[in-house]
Amino acid sequence: MTASQDIQLEIDGDIAIVRLNRAAKRNALSDRLVLAVRHTFENLPDTVRAAVLDGAGEHFCAGLDLSELKERDAGAGLHHSRMWHAALEEVQYGPVPVVAALHGAVVGGGLELAAACHIRVADTTTFYALPEGARGIFVGGGGAVRIPRLIGAARMADMMLTGRVYQAEEGERAGFAQYLVPAGEAFTRAVAIARRVAENAPLTNYALMHALPRIAEQPADQGFLTEALMAAIAQSAPEAKQRVRDFLEGRAAKVGKS
Repeated sequence: MTASQDIQLEIDGDIAIVRLNRAAKRNALSDRLVLAVRHTFENLPDTVRAAVLDGAGEHFCAGLDLSELKERDAGAGLHHSRMWHAALEEVQYGPVPVVAALHGAVVGGGLELAAACHIRVADTTTFYALPEGARGIFVGGGGAVRIPRLIGAARMADMMLTGRVYQAEEGERAGFAQYLVPAGEAFTRAVAIARRVAENAPLTNYALMHALPRIAEQPADQGFLTEALMAAIAQSAPEAKQRVRDFLEGRAAKVGKS
């Protein structure tokens, strides 16, 4: 395990476990922690095939560290927001799929961070909020783009206008998380999912991370072409060819009820 004051990185086989490490601050996102997130995902070992993002203590992440909130002119505010964008881009469009283990507060910038992950597992202690509206500020870490793609712009506007808090069960129904598990089990389930994801062909995982969200934003005719190009590239990989041969020759499991 490697560690810093703000973040911990553990390599467990082909899985990276990245843990926000400011439990006393409910893992609030200081600039230093945001930069540590970027550095960690930029520098994952080549052996890693999937990652789990977790938060130390009782909360995943309670959002922006308000002790660092200060007056900025428009230019400084722009650059600060773009710093967050660059960091969270390394989560969403980095080298490997990322599974978030959500528990406790997933608030403000913490929700922006969770939305940059590819799979979100929440336990029943999880709650979601966007308090920026009440504080006279606006989301700046990519939330205005990513969160509506999860729950819709109307739900996000309601959260910011009214301070609405989503509890775990209704949050899963709204689309914040793909999995909901009992209290204390989010990390274990997230690791299990990451291990399953790591078994996929790397080029297929890359396509799902990098091509699929872009195809979803393209006009249909462009999306069809991008899909065809990505399909051709993925199936040309030697590992993909071997997996197809294994299936055709009866060496791979068939899909069934789980």
